[in-house]
Amino acid sequence: MKNFFKKVHSEWLSENIIKTLPIFIAINLISIIVWRLQISQLSMPLILGVIAGGLVDLDNNLTGRIKNLMLSLIAFTISSLGAQFSLVFGWLFLPAAMLSTFILVMMGAVGQRYSTIAFGTLIVAIYTSLTYMQEHPWYSNIILILVGTLIYSLVSLLVYLCFPNRIAQENLAKAYDALSLYLQAKSEFFDPDDDDLAAKQFALAKANQQVTQAFEQTRVSLFYQLKRNSRKTRTNQLLQDYFIAQDILERASSSYYQYHELFQQLRNSDLMFRFQRVMELQAIACQRVAIALRQNSGYQHCGRSEKALQGLLNSLHYHQERGLANAHRWLLIAENLLHIEYQFSRIWQLANVADISKEKEKSARLTDKNVSGFKNMLAAVREQLTLSSQLFRHAVRLSIVVFIGSLIVQLAELDSKGYWILLTAIFVCQPNYSATQKRVVERVIGTVLGVFGGFLFQYLSPNLEAQLGLIAVTGSAYYFFRISNYGFSTFFITLLLFVSLDVAGLGAQNALLPRLLDTLIGTALAWIGVAYIYPDWKYLNLHRNLTHTLQASSQYLRHIIVQLQFGYNDRLAYRVVRRDVHNHLSELSAVINNMHSEPQKYRSALQFAPQLLNTTNTLLSYISALGNYRSESEELSHNIHFSAVFFSKGKQVIDILDAIIHSDDRQVDQAQLTQRLTTIKHALKQFENEQQHSQDKLALLLIQQLLMIVQLLPHLLTLVKEEQLYSQQLS
Repeated sequence: MKNFFKKVHSEWLSENIIKTLPIFIAINLISIIVWRLQISQLSMPLILGVIAGGLVDLDNNLTGRIKNLMLSLIAFTISSLGAQFSLVFGWLFLPAAMLSTFILVMMGAVGQRYSTIAFGTLIVAIYTSLTYMQEHPWYSNIILILVGTLIYSLVSLLVYLCFPNRIAQENLAKAYDALSLYLQAKSEFFDPDDDDLAAKQFALAKANQQVTQAFEQTRVSLFYQLKRNSRKTRTNQLLQDYFIAQDILERASSSYYQYHELFQQLRNSDLMFRFQRVMELQAIACQRVAIALRQNSGYQHCGRSEKALQGLLNSLHYHQERGLANAHRWLLIAENLLHIEYQFSRIWQLANVADISKEKEKSARLTDKNVSGFKNMLAAVREQLTLSSQLFRHAVRLSIVVFIGSLIVQLAELDSKGYWILLTAIFVCQPNYSATQKRVVERVIGTVLGVFGGFLFQYLSPNLEAQLGLIAVTGSAYYFFRISNYGFSTFFITLLLFVSLDVAGLGAQNALLPRLLDTLIGTALAWIGVAYIYPDWKYLNLHRNLTHTLQASSQYLRHIIVQLQFGYNDRLAYRVVRRDVHNHLSELSAVINNMHSEPQKYRSALQFAPQLLNTTNTLLSYISALGNYRSESEELSHNIHFSAVFFSKGKQVIDILDAIIHSDDRQVDQAQLTQRLTTIKHALKQFENEQQHSQDKLALLLIQQLLMIVQLLPHLLTLVKEEQLYSQQLS
């Protein structure tokens, strides 16, 4: 029996199932109440309240969830009251809806928590409009929607208490899945039969974007868990495994070579295959870690990758004895893979986690991105009040769309169900064009199929029990597919609407074609808004994203140089800088991917942007390789000659990288930058030649690594100048 329950918990209760449980239980509870009390006419606002509660359900600890609940109920009350009273005065609803939409969207500047609650608050206003009837008391729909939200939230709290770590555990599993894809993309660089370097670099950039997003989601989950549960062994274990994943990524993202050298020297040997094989097996190991996390079982590292790694080391020593050029560099790559292998052996080590010292716990703290304090919130919103802000453009765009949709309802003298136009427009209208275009298609297809299903449903003549059961199924299915498949979720929410109308006695048979027409109008408004109101293609800021990426890279290199000189530490400041550079590179990758989706508009930028992305990725990989040796600072300090050259030239490289960032400034002399790089290159080359036969291979490696960064910077400077010229032409 114990094994059965363990199997149910680990294999059947996936993250999506657990996230769907609260809405399934809450709708069933409401269905029972409606059935027992025979209050079917009140069912629709109750069910819409449950759905609204689901929309604002955020991953948090118990205290945070209670705070979110209280904040949501207050916001929902104000929103519902505002919608109710503005509808009483008819035309007052138009400016009220427009203004509230703008304010609520701009709340996204404060943080994800407030953004989610603000979106739910906006939806509650539309739900209130949909269920508005003049003959009903003004407070009835408000109370019923809030009761539905409260029922959902209480059920959600109970589900959380049953599975407190499940969401964080699932997010960590997704992070290891993304890390697996990254390692797989990295292993392709060792394929001797494929020399399409540009395609490999682009694939690696996409993999980096995915792993960065997965790591960020995991970081947020663990942050909320740690706020109140920092002493729990399971939470600390998840934290430890998250840091291991970060360390693996830093090792995997580092490079000790230029790829054309790799092809020239190793393509006809077994070494290329062996490097690729080890990385593929380590990618598989990441998948197995993810499976172990989902099944809540201990991870046992397989010996296959260890055996393959030993074979690689043996082969390297064999080739070294036969005069392999730069053999020490290939050995260092293998040692890097050996370090990754060691990290796998540390996963799921309870004893190590239990003995985390207070200093380690202090260094392990994660940062919260939500803004706190009323003044800081206002400042955060004020900073976004510019057309260069995607959030501000989205707020203006959506406000205008809501105003036009409300105007159509008023001019056409539609009943309250006409506000389905607004609901459709709000869900379809996304901050960027490509996402909105995709949602337009999915929304129309899902609604057409939902209308067809609702039409067929009328011929079944079901009783109340069957109708309530179908509401529970469609509501749960809507929430299950809400993130993963918008078309499916639209189909199920359309069915839910028609069944709810039928249960409430509002004539569902008369609502089929009007709702289809409302959907077409709403999607058309959303598409027109995104395409013509401050369209993103005019504001897609490649320059800003590139600047942020290079600034973060400079900061990352600065932290590494300081630790190599003054001593190793792995505390919060370093981890934040390392995370920031991956985040900014991911954002740059997203911008360039968006350009690829509309090649005609960005033809000029796409001549240099992919190469720019590849170069910034290469720069990060070279810097990450230096970061792997921060723990060797004490040994390095004994080499006076190395210290005199490396640290002085390293700081000069940082200064030059900062100058490249601002190379559009007239005070920055490009010729002078090139001359400074040439001087640094000669100094590093001189040290390399003098120490070629030295026993201190580590010092030689770091000099060579810094030299690779120096050799990359002239190419980076050329690409940055191209980007600056492109940006100036746009402005």
